[in-house]
Amino acid sequence: MDGGGEDASKVIHVKFVTKLDSPFQAPSSSVVIPSNVTRLGLSSIVNSLLTLEKHEAFDFLIDGELIRMSLEQFLLAKGISAERTLEIEYIRAVAPRKEEKPSLHDDWVSAVDGSSSRFILTGCYDGLGRIWSSPESCTHILEGHSGAISSIAFVSSEGAENVTVATAAKDRTLRLFKVDTAESGDPTTRVGAYKILRGHKASVASVAAQKYGSKICSGSWDCTINLWDTDEATSELSVAGKRRKGNNQAEETQLEGEAENTFVGHTQCVSSVVWPEHDVIYSCSWDHSIRRWDVPTGKESMNLFCGKALNTVDVGGEGSALVAAGGSDPILRVWDPRKPGTSAPVFQFASHASWISACKWHKSSWFHLVSASYDGKIMLCDLRTAWPLSVIDTHKDKVLCADWWKGDSVVSGGADSNLRISSGISIS
Repeated sequence: MDGGGEDASKVIHVKFVTKLDSPFQAPSSSVVIPSNVTRLGLSSIVNSLLTLEKHEAFDFLIDGELIRMSLEQFLLAKGISAERTLEIEYIRAVAPRKEEKPSLHDDWVSAVDGSSSRFILTGCYDGLGRIWSSPESCTHILEGHSGAISSIAFVSSEGAENVTVATAAKDRTLRLFKVDTAESGDPTTRVGAYKILRGHKASVASVAAQKYGSKICSGSWDCTINLWDTDEATSELSVAGKRRKGNNQAEETQLEGEAENTFVGHTQCVSSVVWPEHDVIYSCSWDHSIRRWDVPTGKESMNLFCGKALNTVDVGGEGSALVAAGGSDPILRVWDPRKPGTSAPVFQFASHASWISACKWHKSSWFHLVSASYDGKIMLCDLRTAWPLSVIDTHKDKVLCADWWKGDSVVSGGADSNLRISSGISIS
């Protein structure tokens, strides 16, 4: 059996198994391969067993752990005997198979949301939000901010023609937009906010929407987290005399809203907030902490100390309970709050070369998450190995934001003013 040019002085009996469907089912009989074969060599062997017309890249696991060194080194490191027939599971490699054409903005792309399967949201330093139906197809522009947008989020997006979007900006406000996605023309439709949320005393750094609800939360440089209601009927102020007229649009009354509640506890900028459960919010801060908040009471229920100023936090993985965060060093850290008595991370990824700007868990995987960094790279990570599965380096400058889209793509934005989409990523 050809091992892809590997030295065959020592051999190992292996059996390749997979959960993949046809045509990726290899014969069930065992084969003899060189002991020092690498992952690429293993991939070549499986391709020859499958007799595929087009070469397919694979990753390999032994006892649930990904192989990221030669087979011989892996077995030695794990204390696994090579005297028996080894069972090696193969999966499709987690890597982009296509890079879509970049979508150029007028300034830095500072925020992205890929949580809708139909659209991508971007926020830009030009103060505008944008809705994209596909690469290069911007359907709507969300206008009104007087400062750079730092965060953007869908409040509601699936199963309806009307979507609600929240934006947060350096002008100290948040804005809410209702967008009729059936109405988009050439040129791109411009939309004004139906509600402005005021109350933060400094730049708003992050916004997140309540899961299965109508509320949003925001984190700010004023060290606080505010809760807001997105319903028009619950506006604190209805400014009857404050009307706006957009391009080719009828006059509209703009509403203003005040915060329903304010969570106090952080001592520096609240750089990122997420709302993964109905009554639970997580936040991270430049004060080196990650905190969990009980929404009904406004009380802090967890405080993890990291030792580094933090830029980004997300919750997901096994049981949707793992907390990932990154900030002012190149290390992406993962905590499991279910383990009592320790604040130490359970996983650490140290492949970036600069500050981490974003991290996001894959919604349907216990193991996979994406990270972005000022080093210009995006890394696809897996908890089953300390090495990145794939490195995306299509940006020409700092990467400022990243998210998953449709389950098989990564969307990202950066200081090169581009939205980029890396697609065809197989998550099994």
